[in-house]
Amino acid sequence: MNFLIINGPNLNLLGTREKSIYGELSFEIYFEQLRALYSKVELEYFQSNIEGELINEIHRVGFSYDGIVLNAGAYTHTSLALADAISAINIPVLEVHISNVHKREEIRHATMIGKACLGTISGFGLDSYRLGIEGLLNYCDKR
Repeated sequence: MNFLIINGPNLNLLGTREKSIYGELSFEIYFEQLRALYSKVELEYFQSNIEGELINEIHRVGFSYDGIVLNAGAYTHTSLALADAISAINIPVLEVHISNVHKREEIRHATMIGKACLGTISGFGLDSYRLGIEGLLNYCDKR
C-alpha cells in the first residue's frame, strides 16, 4: 500500500500556530510517528500553501497510489478546483481536519471537497490523520 498525506495552506506552521487549536507538535515529527506505526505502508507527505500545487500533486499520484489523506485547510471551504481534481482521479481521498470544523466559524461548516471524498474525519487533533489512514486501509482491504 502507498498513501500520500497532503496538507494545504498554513499547515506547515503546525506546532507554532494557534496551539490551542492545532497543538504543539510539528507535522514533520508526527509524520515520523505515523511512519513507525504503519511501517508496512509506504507513506509520503506533501505540503503547499498554493492551490495549484495541491492539484498538481493530486494529479501526480491519483492513478498510481492506493489513497490520499487530504487536509486542504481553508481550501476545503472554497475550492471547487480541488473538488474537481479529486473527482478526476481513480483512488480514494479521505478528507481530514485537526479541529472539529463544526465547532468553529460558520464558513468552516461547509466543505467544497467533501462530496468528492470517500469520507471526512475531523476533531481528533493530529490523530485525525491516523484515523484517515485506518479508514483508507479498511476501504482498500474491502475492494
